[in-house]
Amino acid sequence: MLDVHAPALPVERGRRLENEEYLQDFRARDATIRNGNSWKLERLQHFEEVGSPSRDALRRGDWSMALRLFEEERDNLRGIQADEEARGSVFHRVRVVENPLTPYVQWELHSLRISAEHGERVRILPAEAVATAENDGPLPELTIQDDKVLFHVLYTDTGVPDGAIRFTDPAVVEPWTAYLRATYAAAEDIATYFERAVAPLPPPPAA
Repeated sequence: MLDVHAPALPVERGRRLENEEYLQDFRARDATIRNGNSWKLERLQHFEEVGSPSRDALRRGDWSMALRLFEEERDNLRGIQADEEARGSVFHRVRVVENPLTPYVQWELHSLRISAEHGERVRILPAEAVATAENDGPLPELTIQDDKVLFHVLYTDTGVPDGAIRFTDPAVVEPWTAYLRATYAAAEDIATYFERAVAPLPPPPAA
């Protein structure tokens, strides 16, 4: 178990952004990062992603098509990684997983494995490892850009994106950056996790 309690995330110290405003702000800030670290914590076990043909294939139950569409993204991933390397921007992702894997998470882990093959730093953490931090509820969905700006990413009860709350106060951002560094250090590289826990699984049901 990860013996680290999660920091506070006081809503009143952030700014609520609607979905399009959040996406525009995130992309603009991301493009300016030079020689910096960014972090993402994923905790929910189901999302309704919009605009993803592979996600649509999972909904239809067409597993082979969902995986084939992931493979077709490799050239795009190479371009993204080349841009990040040129800027010295390093992105770290911690994916919390529950067992048994939900169809969504099983699907997503195939995508993250390919992203990791092209340079994204992805690690997996079992839900039991963050139990101490979840006494008052599940950990939030977070992205921290350049160790300076934190977005608490929001979703509806059905997993549809619903904007974010942006925090720039160092008193909020810095403890969460330290927490994500600790969770990342405690997590398992996706390559070994995938081979052990994901590759042997049969196709998931439509979801």
